[in-house]
Amino acid sequence: MSTLQWAGLLLLAVLAGAVVPFQSAINTNLARGLGHPLWATLASLLVSVLVLLPVIVALRLPLPSLAFIGKAPLWMWAGGAFGVCFVALAVVLVPKLGASGFVALALAGQVLASMVLDHFGLFGLLEKQLTLSRVFGAVLLMAGVVLIQFSPALEKSAAAVG
Repeated sequence: MSTLQWAGLLLLAVLAGAVVPFQSAINTNLARGLGHPLWATLASLLVSVLVLLPVIVALRLPLPSLAFIGKAPLWMWAGGAFGVCFVALAVVLVPKLGASGFVALALAGQVLASMVLDHFGLFGLLEKQLTLSRVFGAVLLMAGVVLIQFSPALEKSAAAVG
C-alpha cells in the first residue's frame, strides 16, 4: 500500500471518529424532543436505514446470498445490537459526562476491547500480540481519559493545595 493510500485510510478513520460526538450530541437533543433515549435511538437507526438504502441501490450492489444468511452463526448478527447499545448509551451519557468525557471513555473501552480482540484473533481478525508498548499506549490513553473527564476536579484540588 502506498503512503498516500495509507494516509487516506488514516484520514477516513479520523473522520469516522469525528462524527461520533456530533451523532451523540444530535441524538441527545432528539431524545429530549421525543421524550426518551430509546425513541431517539430508534429514530437514529431508521434514518441510518433510509440513508443507506439509496446508497446500496446507487452502487447497484448485488443482493446478499440467502445461503449465507441461513448458515451464518448468530454472533455475526450481534453488530446491530451493539450499535443500538452504543447509540442508546450515548444519548443517556452525553448529557451527564459531556461529549468529550463520553467520547474519551468510549474510546478507552474501544481500545481495551480491541486489544483483546487483536491479541486472541477473535472473530477472524489477524492476531496482534499484546506487547509492552501496546499496553503502555493503552495506559497513556487511560491517563488522557482521566485528564479529559476529571480535569476540573483535579485543577480545583491542586488550587486548594497550592
